[in-house]
Amino acid sequence: MKLQGRDLRCVRGGQEIFSGLGFEVIAGRALAVTGINGAGKSSLLRMVAGLLPLAGGNLSLEGGDADLTLSEQAHYLGHRDALKPALTVKENLGFWRDFLGGEAADGAAALETVGLGHAAHLPAGFLSAGQRRRLSLARLIAAKRPVWLLDEPTSALDTSGQGMVADLMTQHLAEGGIVLAATHGPLGIPAQELRIGDAA
Repeated sequence: MKLQGRDLRCVRGGQEIFSGLGFEVIAGRALAVTGINGAGKSSLLRMVAGLLPLAGGNLSLEGGDADLTLSEQAHYLGHRDALKPALTVKENLGFWRDFLGGEAADGAAALETVGLGHAAHLPAGFLSAGQRRRLSLARLIAAKRPVWLLDEPTSALDTSGQGMVADLMTQHLAEGGIVLAATHGPLGIPAQELRIGDAA
């Protein structure tokens, strides 16, 4: 499997964020997207996820499911943890697993993996910022998709949480997945680097 972007151009609010951007990442590999604030790291991930239109260039996923779009084969984990505070931790994860479809895994096991098994019955509104992040990460396990698009995946996490994220990514790559992660710091795993220039 290979995820590729060619001559990508991003325009937001009538302003060009970047242009002429290209990358290639194959199965079992991670690509760390770096650059200053405002360079377009998050915008690139959102374009790959199908949440922002391409202003130019093209994206392709070779070796994936030909019946599905790239966005249908990707998990996007953004800055905000999309949780419903009145639903329990277990109910939030169940919603996302059903919504995302694909190959579903055991939700209870996913919560245990991210360290939230003890909180499954709690309303998500009671969670700390780090626990909310852990619940979002559980979606990656509960509904399997080959491409992970992670925007600052370790934000709000303590040292043990950061290690857990590295372990999740390592396992995903070992299973032939792809990781594309926007980050200001080390990912904790071997990764190629794509630095986006100093865009305005």
